[in-house]
Amino acid sequence: MLKRPLLLSGEYRRPDAGTLVREVREPYAETTTIRAGEASIAREGRNPRTFPLSRVPELAALQGSFGALLAGDRKALEAVYALEADGVPADWTLTLTPRDPRTATRVTGIVLRGRDADLRCIETRPRQGDAQPTLLGSAATSAATVDSLEAAQRLCHDVPR
Repeated sequence: MLKRPLLLSGEYRRPDAGTLVREVREPYAETTTIRAGEASIAREGRNPRTFPLSRVPELAALQGSFGALLAGDRKALEAVYALEADGVPADWTLTLTPRDPRTATRVTGIVLRGRDADLRCIETRPRQGDAQPTLLGSAATSAATVDSLEAAQRLCHDVPR
């Protein structure tokens, strides 16, 4: 068990409509590529691993939802998730609840939190365990102060007024 949250720094990229890349730069180098029904994980100093998305359906849903979000394609997003929007522009949430029963056995939902056009956090809620925040935008800029999962979750939920 980690004594404090593992803080990763990197970026998500979508080089084309069928590909999602997650590149971790700190504290280690690792690239995860989701494309053509497969996920490939390449970590510095190790042989790449490739496996079918059918083993981890939440990754397939993640790829599809990122594409739909970036394209503003509500219809495609609603094909994978039930959507629930809440709040006002200065403090909003969009909750994505998986429609696929197999995905729902692992993930109860994904909550996007933001302020105006600033997507601050993507919080994945696993069926078991704590919600996992991914800090983005202005929240990621403040992440240097995070020393616990609770602090990361507070930062994810905090919307400055």
